[in-house]
Amino acid sequence: MNITSYSDARENFKSVIDKTINDADVTIIHRRKGGNAVLMSEAQYNSMVETLYLLSNPANARALERAIAQDKANQGVKRELLDIE
Repeated sequence: MNITSYSDARENFKSVIDKTINDADVTIIHRRKGGNAVLMSEAQYNSMVETLYLLSNPANARALERAIAQDKANQGVKRELLDIE
């Protein structure tokens, strides 16, 4: 996580955006007075929204938790991908 001041973000906005995207990280823009802001790439934002959507359904969240537990316990099933032309 990167942290920068509002003044620095304003003066170097393009480089702050580029660093945030290239590092696949978030940048906290700190203000002395008022709330802080978070800058993230569109790809990270979309990923976060999709994760929240998938976990918002309790049945889907349980299925994902089971699948993660099975994978961690090496109980997953390996399958080969088929080329379909």
